[in-house]
Amino acid sequence: MPITSHDVARLAGVSQPTVSRALRGDHRVSEATRVRVREAADALGYVPSEAGRSLATRSTHCVGVVVTDLANPFYPHLIGPLHDTLEQHGYRMMLFAERSEAALETERLLDRSIDGVVLTTAVIGSALPAELARRGLPFVFLNRETGGGDADAAVVDNEAGGRLVAEELLRLGHSDIALIGGPGDTTTGRDREHGFRISLSEAGVGLPRRWVRQGPFDYGTGYEGLLALMSDGPRPTAVFCGNDVIAIGAINAARRLGLDIPGDLTVIGFDDLPMAAWETFDLTTVRHDLDGMAKAAAELLVERLSGNAEPPRRTVFAPSLVSRGTHAPR
Repeated sequence: MPITSHDVARLAGVSQPTVSRALRGDHRVSEATRVRVREAADALGYVPSEAGRSLATRSTHCVGVVVTDLANPFYPHLIGPLHDTLEQHGYRMMLFAERSEAALETERLLDRSIDGVVLTTAVIGSALPAELARRGLPFVFLNRETGGGDADAAVVDNEAGGRLVAEELLRLGHSDIALIGGPGDTTTGRDREHGFRISLSEAGVGLPRRWVRQGPFDYGTGYEGLLALMSDGPRPTAVFCGNDVIAIGAINAARRLGLDIPGDLTVIGFDDLPMAAWETFDLTTVRHDLDGMAKAAAELLVERLSGNAEPPRRTVFAPSLVSRGTHAPR
């Protein structure tokens, strides 16, 4: 038979409700009693039931994290610091890894098995955040938003990052510049492209439609995009890629074509994933604080779960350019 809280109560010489309160750290139970209960629980090997605790407190102390693009190496680098910060606040993490938001059954988020949600792969115009708000389930945007600006969020200044890349390419003398961007229905893809275009335009440099490719934030977008850009007609001398994974695909396609990087083609990415610094890539890219962004999202959600009724807050992280070996003067 499994050890129950009643067994702990008999050994500690207290009532069963006192055991429950003591193990929750309830201030109404004296420190001496809490110690006695914990010692009895340890002696018996008793593990409190999370289900029972949830029924008593109406809180699961579990947070759901929605990631619809787990194949992208960007997201595992967010999951670690997100998990650690939530754990420090006494929350467990449950991963929802459907292929798309459309495939995510909203009722799974609303079945009272979680207290709040971290949305990492939201798309512009998604109905999911509005439904969560309508049902009263707290949530926070991490990395991407839906464009409404009416919820807690921890994001990078994507537009500023796009500007940084354009300014560096212009400084190097490039004017034949291409873009292999991410999906237009994401704030990351949209805002990086917007900042990039605006900065080029201010310098009188155009971004011809024939030199723009878009697709998912994956290797294939970069690989196929670069092959298409170089297939016929004038070739660009530099390409800005929507993230590091796209940039790595573009680099490998350039090598297939016999192009020297950066001698024949400058390639710049975005995110500064750890693999960007590997010698085989040595990728020039835009850096932002991945760990800090994940921790900020966790803190924002925990504050919201604690009953903070303040207006929604956005924590925005400034990007910086990391110069490595894939960029050079025209």
